[in-house]
Amino acid sequence: MNVFYIIAGGTIVDVAPHLSLGSEAFGTVGVTLHEMLPEAFNRLGRKDVAVRLVLTRKALGIAKRTADDLELLTRAGLKDLRTNDDLSRFINFLVSDPGTKGIVMAAAVCDFLPTAVSPSYTEGPPKFGLRTHPRLRTDLGVHSLTLEPAPKLLQGIRTETHKGIFLVGFKTTAGVSRDVQFLQGLKVVKDASANLVLANDLRTRLNMVVTPEQAAYGETTDREAALRELCDLIALRSNLTFTHATVLPGNPVSWDSVRVPDTLRQVVDHCIRAGAYKPFRGATVGHFAVNEGGRILTSRRKTNFNELGKIGLVAIEASGDDTVVAYGGKPSVGGQSQRIVFTDHPEMDCIVHFHCPQKRGSFVPVRDQRPYECGSHECGRNTSNGLQTFVLGDSDTVSAVMLRKHGPNIVFNRWTDPDKIISFIEEHFDLHGRTDDVQLSTEEVAREYAAVY
Repeated sequence: MNVFYIIAGGTIVDVAPHLSLGSEAFGTVGVTLHEMLPEAFNRLGRKDVAVRLVLTRKALGIAKRTADDLELLTRAGLKDLRTNDDLSRFINFLVSDPGTKGIVMAAAVCDFLPTAVSPSYTEGPPKFGLRTHPRLRTDLGVHSLTLEPAPKLLQGIRTETHKGIFLVGFKTTAGVSRDVQFLQGLKVVKDASANLVLANDLRTRLNMVVTPEQAAYGETTDREAALRELCDLIALRSNLTFTHATVLPGNPVSWDSVRVPDTLRQVVDHCIRAGAYKPFRGATVGHFAVNEGGRILTSRRKTNFNELGKIGLVAIEASGDDTVVAYGGKPSVGGQSQRIVFTDHPEMDCIVHFHCPQKRGSFVPVRDQRPYECGSHECGRNTSNGLQTFVLGDSDTVSAVMLRKHGPNIVFNRWTDPDKIISFIEEHFDLHGRTDDVQLSTEEVAREYAAVY
């Protein structure tokens, strides 16, 4: 049986006997999720997953652990789940366990570690800890404690060798705007390669679930409703199928190469000039590709498409139903959608996708994105099944579909007149707009965040 672990409660970092740093969290969210998540799985008929709640000592208080919890911690080599170090070791144990299907990291990790204290109690660097540092003396008067940020445990979970673990993180802000809250949640998604992140603000009470395709669901001040939406998205998205890419040595294919159809180049270049590819933390989302028959030339993952002339494309070829080989770099996360679309629509060999909203009055069909994470096989099939063909002028055609809160996919043949495709795109989509509803500019976000923090 695959297990979804919900870890909740605060942790502490020992400075000296009778003095610790701690995070103020007592497991309430974890307990609520433990009630809601099995119900969400049951509504979908998911019988393949068990849900298990593990509370830190801070959340448990003086309560005794169950025999099952003690057995689990013993297998992890732990006596209890009390400190940052305990939590780190427990997470490493879960990640290495093939039975771990998902981790909902609702635990609040103590954000800082002590590095120095004045006055000094030891010769040389201090050895902080419950049993390793002398007790601090109040009779010595005022003390100064130097702190450094603690490691981000969330970022060590979904490594390249453990992408099969479904990871849910949390981000708390305090008194920021909706846009800053969303972007801070999105930063956690990207930094930790998380599948979902619940962002909540302590002062505005706004909650939202942030996804990798840069969408927000369940925006509400009703905490219970937000947690229910989170559970529904976990149940929907944790059973999806993804393609694994093996990267082999190779050189990028130049954007100016004769292998890149002129039509694709002109369409993508227009979208770039119009602002369709908006950077976030130095990278852009979306993708584009051309089918060469046995190979696909696709955009490169985690790059800035506005510098396409420098970065080029990646050549990929299938090595199985859910594996590909890429030469010289990681392929776009949308590569699986590209494979499915090209297989289902062999008359089309070019695809362009960007994260921009649909214009009012557009008649391009809309498909729901909510159940699907971008890059999954299911997302690819949803895209392919939703494509509708439109006639451009007398004979040229283009196929398109709009993925709600995600963006359009435009599919065409390399011999299609690029000006007609560009006109179609401009008629139906706002290349200056955003599907994530962020209204602030990058500079405004930076100023507001600095003002609050």
